[in-house]
Amino acid sequence: MAAPNRDADIVIIGSGINALVCGARLALKGKRVALFEREAVAGGCIRTEELTLPGFRHDTLSTLYPLFVTSPHYAELGPELARHGLRFRNTQTPTASVMDDGRSVIFRTDRAANIAALDACAPGDGQAYARAMAEVEEIAPMVFGLLGGELWSWPTAKLLLGEVKRRGPKGLGRLFGGMLRASRDWLRSDFASPLSQALFAPWVLHVGLSPESSASALMNRLVLMSLEAAGSPMVEGGSARIVEAFVRLIEEKGGRVHTNADVVEILVEGGRATGIRLGDGEIVRARKAVVASVTPTQLYERLLPASATPERARSEAKAYRYGRGEMQIHLALSEPPQWPDPTLRDVAMLHLSNGLEAVSRAVNEAERGLLPAEASIVVAQPIAVDPSRAPDGKWIFWIQLQELPRDGAVKGDASGLIPTPEHGRWTPELREAYADRIVERLCKLIPNLRESIIGRHVISPADLAALNINLVGGDPYGGDCSLDQFMLWRPRATPGNHETPIKGLYQIGASTHPGPGLGGMSGSMVADRLA
Repeated sequence: MAAPNRDADIVIIGSGINALVCGARLALKGKRVALFEREAVAGGCIRTEELTLPGFRHDTLSTLYPLFVTSPHYAELGPELARHGLRFRNTQTPTASVMDDGRSVIFRTDRAANIAALDACAPGDGQAYARAMAEVEEIAPMVFGLLGGELWSWPTAKLLLGEVKRRGPKGLGRLFGGMLRASRDWLRSDFASPLSQALFAPWVLHVGLSPESSASALMNRLVLMSLEAAGSPMVEGGSARIVEAFVRLIEEKGGRVHTNADVVEILVEGGRATGIRLGDGEIVRARKAVVASVTPTQLYERLLPASATPERARSEAKAYRYGRGEMQIHLALSEPPQWPDPTLRDVAMLHLSNGLEAVSRAVNEAERGLLPAEASIVVAQPIAVDPSRAPDGKWIFWIQLQELPRDGAVKGDASGLIPTPEHGRWTPELREAYADRIVERLCKLIPNLRESIIGRHVISPADLAALNINLVGGDPYGGDCSLDQFMLWRPRATPGNHETPIKGLYQIGASTHPGPGLGGMSGSMVADRLA
């Protein structure tokens, strides 16, 4: 029996959020799309599994979606996905910070409440926050225009020309200079309380930066502004439901999402991408374009024939840098946690951090190949937002650690207590030993935690890399996000926007502009281009 014809107008490699957004928007515009995912399940970094015990639905990788629900394409996709079962749950307490001594500050979807909470940390801190939000709101149309559009385009040129007219060339230059400010400088100069600083500092980790990175102060403020405006939306029933809704929508419109379908080559004929070759030898033709949601390494070193690409593109892809590794710890709890402040139980995602210096120190240790002595611990509490994730009365902790050496780069332990292998790889023994350190620290803060843990599942940087080929060495952000690999330079191997040196071939995903996040922006930009 002949295999079904899987040819399409647009062939998309991958099925993460950018691929799904691209495929869905094109399908809604009447294009026949086909997505090919090498893993057994679609979704890329979006999965929900019973990792610990039956009835406990853990988001294996990503869990919050403020960038998606505030994206410009959500107005188009939101109602369509809702028809296919997607429901978001939210909270008025999206985040908080707690220190090892039990002091905490809670951030709400209420500007006045946040000003008051920060002023309670130190007089004047609330007003410093109000000034920062007013400043970022004033430039938000320009910033979101740059982050949400193709940089080499007439709309972006008009946007910048309008800013030159409004501010003058020198004024715009001063503005861009201010946008490059580091989070460390902003927090130390504007906020007196270490607790106020601790609320902000760890959030730069979620965009792949450090407090010392250029533009980290801007990203810091954009994240908090988004949380204040949109909260911390989670998918009812688990993040996998958003993937299911996308797949149903794409297939309703005549497209297909294929899993267990490893693309091993992009076919190039006459300088143009004409299709793909799968691992079993099957050839799938693309009548209009191929869209690859992959890293530069994968695109130029694995999928494209060297003879089809310029030497400059291959050398730039080879020079592309990847960032720190990530670990996740998933805990099933027999009862809710007894936080020092009971209100913390209502928070969607909080940080256990002793402040700015602690974040900087942990990042520095990780970048030198050391296991941090005092990591910034991200704790998401899905049950606070969506009680359907666990049996009645039970609880889930989704723990993320973003200051770790990549797989292959481990050189030692900053505390000198955990033996590390000479080959620098994350072994199961190293993974569990470091997870023990993190859980023990949480147990000292939460008195009932130790006896309430009834299930545990740990994912190391090596495990992340095995789960998703785009998570190189366990880097969850598709590459280092420092200034030389951001905006116009993300990634340098592309000649402009999301085009590649191959006609009809486009690159999307976290390795491309505007970088990592669960907004699906690069997929949406390419959908606009191809529609």
